[in-house]
Amino acid sequence: MTLASGPLATDVERRAEALDTIAAILPIDRRDKLAELLTDADVETLRHLVNEGMGDNTLRALSSDLAYLEAWSLAATGAPLPWPASEALLLKFVAHHLWDPAKRESDPDHGMPAPVDRVLREGGSLRAAGPHAPDTVRRRLASWSTLTKWRGLDGAFPSPALKSAIRLAVRAVPRPRRRKSAKAVTGDVLAQLLAACGGDSLRDIRDRAILMVAFASGGRRRSEIASLRKEQLTVEAPVMGGEDLPLPSLSIHLGRTKNSGASQDEVVYLVGRPVDALNAWLAAAKIDSGSVFRAIDRWGNVSRRALDPKAVNDIVKRRARLAGLDAGDFSAHGLRSGYLTEAANRGIPLPEAMEQSRHRSIQQASSYYNSATRRSGRAARLL
Repeated sequence: MTLASGPLATDVERRAEALDTIAAILPIDRRDKLAELLTDADVETLRHLVNEGMGDNTLRALSSDLAYLEAWSLAATGAPLPWPASEALLLKFVAHHLWDPAKRESDPDHGMPAPVDRVLREGGSLRAAGPHAPDTVRRRLASWSTLTKWRGLDGAFPSPALKSAIRLAVRAVPRPRRRKSAKAVTGDVLAQLLAACGGDSLRDIRDRAILMVAFASGGRRRSEIASLRKEQLTVEAPVMGGEDLPLPSLSIHLGRTKNSGASQDEVVYLVGRPVDALNAWLAAAKIDSGSVFRAIDRWGNVSRRALDPKAVNDIVKRRARLAGLDAGDFSAHGLRSGYLTEAANRGIPLPEAMEQSRHRSIQQASSYYNSATRRSGRAARLL
Protein backbone atom coordinates (compact mmCIF):
# COMPACT_ATOMS: atom_id res chain seq x y z
CA MET A 1 0.00 0.00 0.00
CA THR A 2 1.10 3.60 -0.47
CA LEU A 3 1.80 5.58 2.66
CA ALA A 4 0.46 9.08 3.13
CA SER A 5 2.46 12.12 2.06
CA GLY A 6 3.48 15.25 3.97
CA PRO A 7 3.85 15.53 7.77
CA LEU A 8 1.44 12.62 8.27
CA ALA A 9 3.73 10.42 6.20
CA THR A 10 6.59 11.11 8.58
CA ASP A 11 4.51 10.03 11.56
CA VAL A 12 3.27 6.89 9.81
CA GLU A 13 6.76 5.94 8.63
CA ARG A 14 8.15 6.46 12.14
CA ARG A 15 5.49 4.18 13.61
CA ALA A 16 6.12 1.60 10.87
CA GLU A 17 9.80 1.57 11.81
CA ALA A 18 8.90 1.23 15.49
CA LEU A 19 6.64 -1.72 14.68
CA ASP A 20 9.51 -3.30 12.75
CA THR A 21 11.57 -3.40 15.94
CA ILE A 22 9.05 -5.78 17.53
CA ALA A 23 8.13 -7.71 14.38
CA ALA A 24 10.21 -10.69 15.49
CA ILE A 25 7.86 -11.18 18.42
CA LEU A 26 4.75 -9.79 16.75
CA PRO A 27 4.83 -11.17 13.18
CA ILE A 28 2.99 -8.27 11.58
CA ASP A 29 2.03 -8.70 7.92
CA ARG A 30 0.02 -5.48 7.82
CA ARG A 31 2.73 -3.15 9.13
CA ASP A 32 1.82 -0.13 7.01
CA LYS A 33 -1.89 -0.44 7.76
CA LEU A 34 -1.23 -0.79 11.49
CA ALA A 35 1.10 2.19 11.39
CA GLU A 36 -1.78 4.28 10.05
CA LEU A 37 -4.32 2.96 12.56
CA LEU A 38 -2.24 2.95 15.73
CA THR A 39 -1.13 6.09 17.53
CA ASP A 40 2.37 6.76 18.83
CA ALA A 41 1.11 5.90 22.31
CA ASP A 42 -0.32 2.60 21.04
CA VAL A 43 3.01 1.57 19.53
CA GLU A 44 4.88 2.54 22.70
CA THR A 45 2.42 0.46 24.75
CA LEU A 46 3.07 -2.60 22.56
CA ARG A 47 6.83 -2.10 22.79
CA HIS A 48 6.53 -1.82 26.56
CA LEU A 49 4.60 -5.08 26.73
CA VAL A 50 7.27 -6.79 24.63
CA ASN A 51 9.97 -5.59 27.02
CA GLU A 52 7.89 -6.82 29.97
CA GLY A 53 8.04 -10.34 28.55
CA MET A 54 4.34 -10.85 27.89
CA GLY A 55 3.56 -14.10 26.03
CA ASP A 56 3.81 -13.97 22.23
CA ASN A 57 0.24 -15.15 21.63
CA THR A 58 -1.15 -12.60 24.09
CA LEU A 59 0.83 -9.85 22.36
CA ARG A 60 -0.48 -10.86 18.94
CA ALA A 61 -4.05 -10.82 20.22
CA LEU A 62 -3.58 -7.45 21.91
CA SER A 63 -2.06 -5.85 18.82
CA SER A 64 -4.79 -7.26 16.58
CA ASP A 65 -7.57 -6.14 18.92
CA LEU A 66 -6.00 -2.71 19.38
CA ALA A 67 -5.82 -2.18 15.62
CA TYR A 68 -9.49 -3.16 15.25
CA LEU A 69 -10.57 -0.91 18.12
CA GLU A 70 -8.71 2.07 16.67
CA ALA A 71 -10.24 1.43 13.24
CA TRP A 72 -13.72 1.15 14.75
CA SER A 73 -13.31 4.31 16.83
CA LEU A 74 -12.20 6.32 13.80
CA ALA A 75 -15.13 5.00 11.75
CA ALA A 76 -17.75 5.38 14.51
CA THR A 77 -16.66 8.64 16.16
CA GLY A 78 -14.20 10.26 13.76
CA ALA A 79 -11.51 10.24 16.46
CA PRO A 80 -8.86 7.81 17.82
CA LEU A 81 -9.64 5.77 20.91
CA PRO A 82 -9.84 7.93 24.02
CA TRP A 83 -7.93 6.74 27.08
CA PRO A 84 -9.71 5.89 29.27
CA ALA A 85 -12.90 5.07 27.38
CA SER A 86 -16.20 6.36 28.67
CA GLU A 87 -19.06 4.06 29.58
CA ALA A 88 -21.06 5.49 26.68
CA LEU A 89 -18.33 4.51 24.18
CA LEU A 90 -18.11 0.98 25.58
CA LEU A 91 -21.89 0.60 25.30
CA LYS A 92 -21.72 1.91 21.71
CA PHE A 93 -19.14 -0.76 20.93
CA VAL A 94 -21.44 -3.47 22.28
CA ALA A 95 -24.44 -2.08 20.38
CA HIS A 96 -22.44 -2.03 17.13
CA HIS A 97 -21.27 -5.63 17.46
CA LEU A 98 -23.98 -7.61 19.29
CA TRP A 99 -27.26 -7.16 17.48
CA ASP A 100 -30.25 -9.14 16.26
CA PRO A 101 -30.24 -9.91 12.49
CA ALA A 102 -34.02 -10.42 12.55
CA LYS A 103 -34.62 -6.98 14.06
CA ARG A 104 -32.24 -5.41 11.57
CA GLU A 105 -34.45 -6.52 8.71
CA SER A 106 -37.22 -4.21 9.95
CA ASP A 107 -34.97 -1.57 11.53
CA PRO A 108 -31.92 -0.60 9.40
CA ASP A 109 -30.58 1.55 12.24
CA HIS A 110 -30.29 -1.46 14.55
CA GLY A 111 -26.71 -2.66 15.12
CA MET A 112 -23.66 -1.24 13.38
CA PRO A 113 -24.54 1.76 11.17
CA ALA A 114 -24.05 1.14 7.46
CA PRO A 115 -21.41 3.90 7.03
CA VAL A 116 -19.32 2.45 9.87
CA ASP A 117 -19.68 -1.06 8.45
CA ARG A 118 -18.62 0.16 5.00
CA VAL A 119 -15.51 1.97 6.27
CA LEU A 120 -14.37 -1.04 8.29
CA ARG A 121 -14.90 -3.42 5.38
CA GLU A 122 -13.12 -1.18 2.90
CA GLY A 123 -10.19 -0.93 5.29
CA GLY A 124 -10.04 -4.71 5.71
CA SER A 125 -10.81 -4.59 9.44
CA LEU A 126 -14.25 -6.22 9.20
CA ARG A 127 -14.78 -9.39 7.20
CA ALA A 128 -17.48 -11.50 8.84
CA ALA A 129 -21.11 -10.89 7.96
CA GLY A 130 -23.59 -10.35 10.76
CA PRO A 131 -22.97 -9.59 14.43
CA HIS A 132 -19.76 -10.56 16.21
CA ALA A 133 -19.57 -13.68 18.33
CA PRO A 134 -20.06 -12.79 22.02
CA ASP A 135 -16.66 -14.29 22.87
CA THR A 136 -15.00 -11.99 20.30
CA VAL A 137 -16.67 -8.94 21.83
CA ARG A 138 -15.68 -10.02 25.34
CA ARG A 139 -12.09 -10.63 24.24
CA ARG A 140 -11.77 -7.23 22.59
CA LEU A 141 -13.24 -5.52 25.62
CA ALA A 142 -10.81 -7.45 27.81
CA SER A 143 -7.90 -6.35 25.59
CA TRP A 144 -9.18 -2.78 25.75
CA SER A 145 -9.28 -3.01 29.55
CA THR A 146 -5.79 -4.54 29.74
CA LEU A 147 -4.28 -1.82 27.57
CA THR A 148 -6.04 0.83 29.63
CA LYS A 149 -4.51 -0.55 32.83
CA TRP A 150 -1.06 -0.74 31.24
CA ARG A 151 -1.36 2.99 30.58
CA GLY A 152 -1.95 3.51 34.30
CA LEU A 153 -5.60 4.45 33.81
CA ASP A 154 -9.00 3.19 34.98
CA GLY A 155 -11.90 2.63 32.63
CA ALA A 156 -15.61 1.90 32.90
CA PHE A 157 -15.14 -1.79 32.17
CA PRO A 158 -16.53 -2.98 35.55
CA SER A 159 -19.69 -0.94 34.88
CA PRO A 160 -22.89 -2.87 35.74
CA ALA A 161 -24.52 -1.27 32.71
CA LEU A 162 -21.85 -2.73 30.40
CA LYS A 163 -22.13 -6.21 31.88
CA SER A 164 -25.90 -6.03 31.68
CA ALA A 165 -25.81 -4.88 28.05
CA ILE A 166 -23.64 -7.83 27.04
CA ARG A 167 -25.75 -10.31 28.99
CA LEU A 168 -29.02 -9.04 27.50
CA ALA A 169 -27.59 -8.92 23.96
CA VAL A 170 -26.37 -12.52 24.17
CA ARG A 171 -29.67 -13.67 25.62
CA ALA A 172 -31.65 -11.89 22.89
CA VAL A 173 -29.76 -13.60 20.09
CA PRO A 174 -28.66 -17.09 21.19
CA ARG A 175 -25.84 -18.53 19.13
CA PRO A 176 -24.98 -22.23 19.16
CA ARG A 177 -21.40 -22.76 20.25
CA ARG A 178 -19.27 -24.08 17.43
CA ARG A 179 -16.20 -26.21 17.88
CA LYS A 180 -12.90 -24.78 16.64
CA SER A 181 -12.75 -27.83 14.40
CA ALA A 182 -16.03 -29.46 13.40
CA LYS A 183 -14.40 -32.89 13.41
CA ALA A 184 -11.45 -34.26 15.34
CA VAL A 185 -8.41 -35.48 13.43
CA THR A 186 -8.35 -38.98 14.91
CA GLY A 187 -5.94 -41.74 13.89
CA ASP A 188 -7.91 -42.83 10.82
CA VAL A 189 -8.28 -39.26 9.55
CA LEU A 190 -4.60 -38.54 10.21
CA ALA A 191 -3.67 -41.57 8.12
CA GLN A 192 -5.63 -40.11 5.19
CA LEU A 193 -3.96 -36.70 5.59
CA LEU A 194 -0.52 -38.34 5.67
CA ALA A 195 -1.33 -40.37 2.57
CA ALA A 196 -2.22 -37.09 0.83
CA CYS A 197 1.36 -35.88 1.39
CA GLY A 198 3.10 -39.15 0.66
CA GLY A 199 5.36 -37.76 -2.05
CA ASP A 200 9.02 -36.80 -1.82
CA SER A 201 8.75 -33.08 -2.56
CA LEU A 202 9.95 -30.61 0.08
CA ARG A 203 6.37 -29.54 0.70
CA ASP A 204 5.24 -33.16 1.22
CA ILE A 205 8.13 -33.87 3.59
CA ARG A 206 7.42 -30.71 5.60
CA ASP A 207 3.67 -31.25 5.82
CA ARG A 208 4.13 -34.87 6.93
CA ALA A 209 6.43 -33.71 9.70
CA ILE A 210 4.03 -30.95 10.78
CA LEU A 211 1.04 -33.28 10.96
CA MET A 212 2.88 -36.06 12.77
CA VAL A 213 4.71 -33.80 15.23
CA ALA A 214 1.61 -31.73 16.02
CA PHE A 215 -0.51 -34.83 16.66
CA ALA A 216 2.01 -37.08 18.43
CA SER A 217 3.30 -34.35 20.75
CA GLY A 218 -0.11 -34.17 22.37
CA GLY A 219 -2.02 -32.14 19.83
CA ARG A 220 0.09 -29.01 19.88
CA ARG A 221 -1.49 -25.66 19.09
CA ARG A 222 -0.71 -24.21 15.67
CA SER A 223 1.19 -21.31 17.29
CA GLU A 224 3.42 -23.78 19.13
CA ILE A 225 4.17 -25.69 15.93
CA ALA A 226 4.81 -22.54 13.90
CA SER A 227 7.17 -21.09 16.52
CA LEU A 228 9.06 -24.35 17.18
CA ARG A 229 12.84 -23.89 17.03
CA LYS A 230 15.66 -26.40 16.59
CA GLU A 231 17.07 -25.33 19.95
CA GLN A 232 13.92 -26.67 21.66
CA LEU A 233 14.65 -30.22 20.50
CA THR A 234 16.77 -32.60 22.58
CA VAL A 235 17.72 -36.09 21.41
CA GLU A 236 16.83 -38.68 24.05
CA ALA A 237 17.89 -42.29 24.52
CA PRO A 238 16.06 -44.72 22.20
CA VAL A 239 12.89 -46.38 23.49
CA MET A 240 12.48 -50.12 23.04
CA GLY A 241 9.50 -50.89 20.83
CA GLY A 242 7.93 -54.05 19.46
CA GLU A 243 10.25 -56.99 18.88
CA ASP A 244 12.78 -55.17 21.11
CA LEU A 245 13.68 -52.77 18.30
CA PRO A 246 14.96 -49.35 19.45
CA LEU A 247 12.82 -46.39 18.44
CA PRO A 248 14.27 -42.87 18.10
CA SER A 249 13.14 -40.42 20.77
CA LEU A 250 13.42 -36.71 21.42
CA SER A 251 11.99 -34.17 23.83
CA ILE A 252 10.42 -30.84 22.91
CA HIS A 253 10.90 -28.04 25.41
CA LEU A 254 7.84 -25.88 24.92
CA GLY A 255 8.83 -23.32 27.53
CA ARG A 256 5.98 -21.14 28.68
CA THR A 257 2.63 -22.13 27.15
CA LYS A 258 -0.96 -20.94 27.35
CA ASN A 259 -1.69 -23.20 30.32
CA SER A 260 1.64 -23.11 32.16
CA GLY A 261 3.05 -20.80 34.77
CA ALA A 262 5.36 -17.92 33.89
CA SER A 263 8.51 -19.83 34.86
CA GLN A 264 7.40 -23.37 34.01
CA ASP A 265 9.17 -25.24 31.21
CA GLU A 266 6.70 -27.60 29.57
CA VAL A 267 8.24 -30.73 28.01
CA VAL A 268 6.63 -33.30 25.73
CA TYR A 269 8.13 -36.32 23.95
CA LEU A 270 8.17 -37.83 20.48
CA VAL A 271 8.95 -41.48 19.79
CA GLY A 272 9.26 -43.45 16.57
CA ARG A 273 7.74 -42.36 13.27
CA PRO A 274 7.19 -38.68 14.18
CA VAL A 275 10.90 -38.40 15.04
CA ASP A 276 11.82 -39.94 11.69
CA ALA A 277 9.49 -37.56 9.86
CA LEU A 278 10.91 -34.54 11.68
CA ASN A 279 14.52 -35.58 11.03
CA ALA A 280 13.70 -36.14 7.36
CA TRP A 281 12.39 -32.57 7.06
CA LEU A 282 15.35 -31.04 8.91
CA ALA A 283 17.76 -32.91 6.65
CA ALA A 284 15.89 -32.10 3.42
CA ALA A 285 15.58 -28.41 4.30
CA LYS A 286 19.16 -28.26 5.67
CA ILE A 287 17.97 -26.76 8.96
CA ASP A 288 20.49 -26.96 11.80
CA SER A 289 19.31 -23.98 13.86
CA GLY A 290 16.45 -21.51 14.16
CA SER A 291 12.87 -22.09 13.10
CA VAL A 292 11.95 -25.69 12.39
CA PHE A 293 8.94 -25.26 10.13
CA ARG A 294 9.28 -22.65 7.39
CA ALA A 295 7.53 -21.44 4.27
CA ILE A 296 8.49 -22.83 0.86
CA ASP A 297 8.14 -20.58 -2.19
CA ARG A 298 6.99 -21.64 -5.65
CA TRP A 299 10.56 -22.39 -6.72
CA GLY A 300 11.17 -24.70 -3.78
CA ASN A 301 13.27 -22.30 -1.74
CA VAL A 302 12.95 -22.66 2.03
CA SER A 303 12.49 -19.40 3.91
CA ARG A 304 14.69 -18.49 6.87
CA ARG A 305 11.67 -17.23 8.84
CA ALA A 306 9.15 -19.22 10.84
CA LEU A 307 5.93 -20.43 9.27
CA ASP A 308 2.91 -18.26 10.05
CA PRO A 309 0.51 -19.99 12.52
CA LYS A 310 -2.33 -19.56 10.00
CA ALA A 311 -0.31 -21.60 7.50
CA VAL A 312 -0.54 -24.64 9.80
CA ASN A 313 -4.31 -24.41 9.58
CA ASP A 314 -4.10 -24.01 5.79
CA ILE A 315 -1.92 -27.13 5.55
CA VAL A 316 -4.46 -29.24 7.43
CA LYS A 317 -7.27 -28.03 5.17
CA ARG A 318 -5.25 -28.47 1.98
CA ARG A 319 -4.29 -32.04 2.85
CA ALA A 320 -7.90 -32.78 3.79
CA ARG A 321 -9.03 -31.63 0.34
CA LEU A 322 -6.35 -33.73 -1.35
CA ALA A 323 -7.50 -36.71 0.72
CA GLY A 324 -11.05 -36.27 -0.59
CA LEU A 325 -12.39 -34.97 2.74
CA ASP A 326 -14.46 -31.88 3.38
CA ALA A 327 -11.86 -29.26 4.33
CA GLY A 328 -14.54 -27.29 6.13
CA ASP A 329 -14.78 -30.07 8.71
CA PHE A 330 -11.14 -29.87 9.79
CA SER A 331 -8.71 -27.32 11.19
CA ALA A 332 -5.41 -27.31 13.06
CA HIS A 333 -7.31 -27.50 16.34
CA GLY A 334 -8.69 -30.84 15.14
CA LEU A 335 -5.22 -32.28 15.75
CA ARG A 336 -5.49 -31.26 19.42
CA SER A 337 -8.98 -32.61 19.98
CA GLY A 338 -8.13 -35.62 17.82
CA TYR A 339 -5.17 -36.58 19.99
CA LEU A 340 -7.29 -36.83 23.13
CA THR A 341 -10.14 -38.51 21.29
CA GLU A 342 -7.77 -41.10 19.83
CA ALA A 343 -6.18 -41.64 23.24
CA ALA A 344 -9.63 -42.29 24.68
CA ASN A 345 -10.49 -44.68 21.85
CA ARG A 346 -7.30 -46.66 22.57
CA GLY A 347 -7.99 -46.85 26.29
CA ILE A 348 -5.06 -44.67 27.37
CA PRO A 349 -5.70 -43.33 30.90
CA LEU A 350 -6.71 -39.68 30.98
CA PRO A 351 -3.85 -38.54 33.30
CA GLU A 352 -1.29 -40.13 30.96
CA ALA A 353 -2.76 -38.41 27.90
CA MET A 354 -2.91 -35.07 29.73
CA GLU A 355 0.81 -35.34 30.52
CA GLN A 356 1.44 -35.22 26.78
CA SER A 357 -1.32 -32.78 25.76
CA ARG A 358 -0.47 -30.49 28.73
CA HIS A 359 -4.13 -29.81 29.43
CA ARG A 360 -4.59 -28.34 32.91
CA SER A 361 -8.36 -28.70 33.05
CA ILE A 362 -9.56 -32.24 33.72
CA GLN A 363 -13.06 -31.10 32.81
CA GLN A 364 -11.98 -29.95 29.36
CA ALA A 365 -9.77 -32.95 28.63
CA SER A 366 -12.32 -35.45 29.96
CA SER A 367 -14.99 -34.14 27.59
CA TYR A 368 -13.20 -35.93 24.73
CA TYR A 369 -13.04 -39.11 26.81
CA ASN A 370 -16.68 -38.87 27.75
CA SER A 371 -17.67 -38.51 24.09
CA ALA A 372 -15.61 -41.53 23.09
CA THR A 373 -17.04 -43.61 25.94
CA ARG A 374 -20.61 -42.63 25.10
CA ARG A 375 -20.16 -43.55 21.43
CA SER A 376 -18.83 -47.01 22.22
CA GLY A 377 -20.74 -47.64 25.44
CA ARG A 378 -23.84 -49.79 25.99
CA ALA A 379 -26.12 -46.79 26.54
CA ALA A 380 -25.78 -45.84 22.88
CA ARG A 381 -26.53 -49.38 21.67
CA LEU A 382 -29.82 -50.31 23.27
CA LEU A 383 -31.23 -51.41 19.91
